[in-house]
Amino acid sequence: MATGQTATADVTAADPPVGAASQEDTDWHQSDWDQAHRLVRRLQARLVQATQAGRWGKVTALQRLLTHSYSAKVLAVRRVRENHGKRTPGVDRAVWDTPEQKMAAVHTLRPRGYQPQPLRRVYIPKSTGKRRPLSIATMTDRAMQTVYLQALDPIAEVLADPNSYGFRRDRSPADAMAYAHILLSRKTAAQWILEGDIRSCFDQMSHDWLRAHVPTDTAILHTWLKAGYRERRILHPTEDGAAQGPRWPALARPSEPGPDRLGAHGTGGVPQESPTGDRVQGQRPALCG
Repeated sequence: MATGQTATADVTAADPPVGAASQEDTDWHQSDWDQAHRLVRRLQARLVQATQAGRWGKVTALQRLLTHSYSAKVLAVRRVRENHGKRTPGVDRAVWDTPEQKMAAVHTLRPRGYQPQPLRRVYIPKSTGKRRPLSIATMTDRAMQTVYLQALDPIAEVLADPNSYGFRRDRSPADAMAYAHILLSRKTAAQWILEGDIRSCFDQMSHDWLRAHVPTDTAILHTWLKAGYRERRILHPTEDGAAQGPRWPALARPSEPGPDRLGAHGTGGVPQESPTGDRVQGQRPALCG
């Protein structure tokens, strides 16, 4: 395995400054989105190659290059402002309505000195009549999480079970149904299907497990996990669990085995520990081991 110094030199020598020319942009509407996408995709492709080769020092160096790039930051702000929660503020009540606010936000996304704010706790009704707690991050924290997600997704996709379908980009329930049909139509297929659910999955995720198995900046990850939440002006610490939202499901991906590992062939698998502490039939969570 290459050393961190060698990997860093390899990356910086091979790449021009990512997004350096775009840092002079002052008008949000003049941003070169095509160029930003190209630069981020190029680094993500190199992350895939380094992960497949087991060059973890280079993986770390490429992740740092991506998370510090202007292109990744401007795309993160754009993504936060385009999703369904764009008008739902966190505890600071900021929503980045104007182009000037968006551009200013891009330049605040710096890992050095970054400290996330507590989540805002609200409750939404369930079909059962109960209420489900929902924790809402600030726009800045959502954007920072999106920056790091761009550096995590390529690695998680390489290391994930090839036939798992939850929390995966470009995969749908229809894909899972089609593969289940292939497995279950064989003469040696299992006769029964067991449907299960992990109760309060995100509420019970082990912070130690996440820090040990998620290939991202552990210091940044720790600050997110320990940010706490504010409810009725009272700050509550978070000792375990992770907030539910569009960026957090990627953290659960390492523990999700595909149907092949769950005994679709009638053979079962080796019980492993999930991030909630449960024993599950499936593969070893092998992220950056």
